[in-house]
Amino acid sequence: MLGLEIPVDPDAETARRWLTDELADSAYQETEGLIPRILRWISELFSGSGSVDLGIGWLTLIGALVVAVVVAIALVVAGPLRRARRARTAEAVLGETTLSAQEWRERAAAAARSQDHATAVLDAFRALVRSLEERALLDERPGRTAAEAAHEAEPRFPAHAPALHDAGRVFDEVCYGDRPGSLGDYERMAALDATLADERPAVLA
Repeated sequence: MLGLEIPVDPDAETARRWLTDELADSAYQETEGLIPRILRWISELFSGSGSVDLGIGWLTLIGALVVAVVVAIALVVAGPLRRARRARTAEAVLGETTLSAQEWRERAAAAARSQDHATAVLDAFRALVRSLEERALLDERPGRTAAEAAHEAEPRFPAHAPALHDAGRVFDEVCYGDRPGSLGDYERMAALDATLADERPAVLA
């Protein structure tokens, strides 16, 4: 819902003040192109010398137009945000770090004890990926993403393919702030790591 209330019967001064306040918002100041020109034109209708006689019908119409412009701005801003969010998922899991799987596990457990569940979840997944690299089930590739790691590990552990897929998804959601991370998330991630560590991988043809 938009936090915008339209007066039922605004006078010209009220409508002018309302538009001026809206135009002062940083979202409008940062948006270039057709939308600001429309807003300036509407504002000029109220800031003129009184040559334009606006009745209630016109005020209502202009108020509705302002609402439509606000919605348009929201859509314009939301597009880049959605694209940025999709782009974030390309970030690597391990990067250039050289910690061993056991070191990642210890870091994850320490974070869980301090109730930093987000860090615990991320480090537990890193431990899982590093463990697979140490066992030569995955090649050591610093740029590998969570989704790639899960996808590449699935043929080795087909019975755990859904769990691997979920683990990669949870890593991304926690890493990019879409999910806070919980003790349960960490425990499931650590349990999957332990299960895979004890299980014989499938032999690839």
